[in-house]
Amino acid sequence: MIAITFALPVESSGFVALMRDQRRAVSGDTEIIYGEINQRPIAIFHTGVGRKACQANIDNFLRVEHPDIWISSGFAGGVGEDLRVGDLFLAENFSDGQLLSAAQRLLAARNVRTAKLFTSTTIVDSTAQRNEIARAQGALATDMETETIARACIARGIRMLSLRAISDSSDEPFPAPPHLLFDLERQRTDIAKLSLYLLKHPSNVWRFVRFTSRIRQARQALTDAIVALLQELRG
Repeated sequence: MIAITFALPVESSGFVALMRDQRRAVSGDTEIIYGEINQRPIAIFHTGVGRKACQANIDNFLRVEHPDIWISSGFAGGVGEDLRVGDLFLAENFSDGQLLSAAQRLLAARNVRTAKLFTSTTIVDSTAQRNEIARAQGALATDMETETIARACIARGIRMLSLRAISDSSDEPFPAPPHLLFDLERQRTDIAKLSLYLLKHPSNVWRFVRFTSRIRQARQALTDAIVALLQELRG
């Protein structure tokens, strides 16, 4: 069985819509979605954003499942100057060597980059933060979950592939302060606070519209890439 994780449903919705024979189960507070793509049995769950939420949901999942392959997926922020929103990104430092080689071959015709991914404890937004991560870590992208997932996989001998789509970058940053776009403690967006911010900063409304459009493009690129991988990956 292949496990595929996303931080949030906004990242997974396109892929989940393609799954056949869906059924859902709950382990602890974590919902697991079972189904098939290309006749491959799959289990999906959402890790949440950040180390704390991620670890709790991983623990719940691994109480009931032990997948052969784990695809850590979702969005990542670009910190390298040459990454653009919608680009696909393979994390060489968190991926099994054989799975990484297979993914590079299967996704060769797509706009996919392979480099180091840095897992941050905070949402990275400013150009200064992005530049510092690129300089200090030698990374081209950042997320908030993959290192935690990788540690769980290593501890249990599960082969893992890290595949992300770039959702924001230095050239195309977030349209509002990160804490308004997503509340880490509550694991959700406070729509009222975000709406109030946009009302007070009407020049950012168009940026927000463009951001949501880019998110849809990144989600579609990610969905298509995972489906392509499942044509040949065995689990």
